[in-house]
Amino acid sequence: MNAYPLLLILHLLAAFVFVGTVTFEVLFLEPVHRRLPPDVRKALGSQLGPRVRSVVPWSVLALYLAGLGLAWQHRGALASPGSSSFGILLALKIALALSVLVHVVAALLLARRKRLTGELQRRLHISVFCHMVAIVILAKAMFYVTW
Repeated sequence: MNAYPLLLILHLLAAFVFVGTVTFEVLFLEPVHRRLPPDVRKALGSQLGPRVRSVVPWSVLALYLAGLGLAWQHRGALASPGSSSFGILLALKIALALSVLVHVVAALLLARRKRLTGELQRRLHISVFCHMVAIVILAKAMFYVTW
């Protein structure tokens, strides 16, 4: 049995959760959050935070594990990424995905050390959001853009 379709579906569903969460936070929650009274912000954070922390890590794990499985299927293109437009775009997508992983790990470590300020968290969210927009575009471009 070919695992590629299953890996692709798992990867897409996990990306849907992770990208959707970050998109919601950057485009909707953070701008509105600043305008809410402090007691409402605190209540929202106490309810939303634990839910995000219970779901998102699993989606990130599934996203990256499925991504590894998909990358393995394209190991020929990755062996010499500069030899095709597909290989270049895939390598760029992987580099951006690794950068997102570094962002996530950095945020977790900073949070654990109580050094993740609101401003730093906002900047990390925006950076991850921009990375993910580029990754989504590259994911489509890999199969439709050639040179």
